[in-house]
Amino acid sequence: MCLILFRFAPGTELPLVVAANRDEAYARPTAKASFWGREQQILAGRDLQAGGSWLGVDRRGRFAAVTNFREGQARPHSGPSRGELVAGFLEGEQSAQAYMAELATQAGNYAGFNLLIGDANELWYFCNSEPGSQPRSLSPGYYGLSNGQLDCPWPKVTLGKKRLQACIDSGCHRQDLQLILLDDSEHPPEHLPDTGVGAALEKLLSPLYIRSESYGTRSSSLVMLEPTQLRFDEYIYPNGDLEAQQHQHFKINLAG
Repeated sequence: MCLILFRFAPGTELPLVVAANRDEAYARPTAKASFWGREQQILAGRDLQAGGSWLGVDRRGRFAAVTNFREGQARPHSGPSRGELVAGFLEGEQSAQAYMAELATQAGNYAGFNLLIGDANELWYFCNSEPGSQPRSLSPGYYGLSNGQLDCPWPKVTLGKKRLQACIDSGCHRQDLQLILLDDSEHPPEHLPDTGVGAALEKLLSPLYIRSESYGTRSSSLVMLEPTQLRFDEYIYPNGDLEAQQHQHFKINLAG
C-alpha cells in the first residue's frame, strides 16, 4: 500500500473515512479482499507471496493498514513480512494501544514500515524508520500517508488530503473518493522528494495513481466507518486497468 488518505472524526456520524491505493509489481500474486480469519471476521486482500495484507477491516469495526517506508533501493530483508502487522491486529484481541506498545519492542525485526490501526474511537500510528521511535495516538483531522513519515509534504500526499477534505465537505460520495485515487498526473521534478531511488523513479512514483509496464496501482480501497456499520469498497487493477470491483456493507458486531 503506497497511499492512504483519511479523515478521523471520533464522535461523529462518520468517524473514519479512508481512501487508499496499493501499489505493487503487477506480477506479485494477490487475492482480492474476502472474509477470512477466525470465524471469517476479517475482510482484507491477501498477499499470496509473503502472506498478510496491506489493508483490512473486521466485523468489530476495526481497521488496519500498512505502507513500506522508502529508503532508497530496496535491500534484502530476512525478517517477517510487514503484511503480518495488519493481519496480527485484526486477528487478535488487543486494543490498538496495546498492540502498538508490544510492536514497538519488536519493530527492528521488520523492514521500514508505517502502520495505522484503530476503530471509530481511537487511531494509532507507528513508523519504525528511526531507532527509538514510538507509536502515537492521532487527534481528529485529515491525514495523508505514503512511503515517508505521516503527512510528509510529498505532492501526492498534499494534493490527496486537499481533495479528500473537499470531497467530504461536499457530501463524500464513494464515486468521488475513487476518482481522487485515479489521478495519474506526474508532478514536476522540483517538487518531488529525494528518497534515494533516482529522479526517473521519483517521477514515476509521484502520481496518486501509478502506471508503468511492470509496476503500478493494483487496487483502490475505500472504507467508511460509522458507529454501527461499515462500508468497504475495492476496485481492482491487476495490470493498470479496472478489472473488477466489490462493495461490502455490514453491521458492526459491537459485542465482539
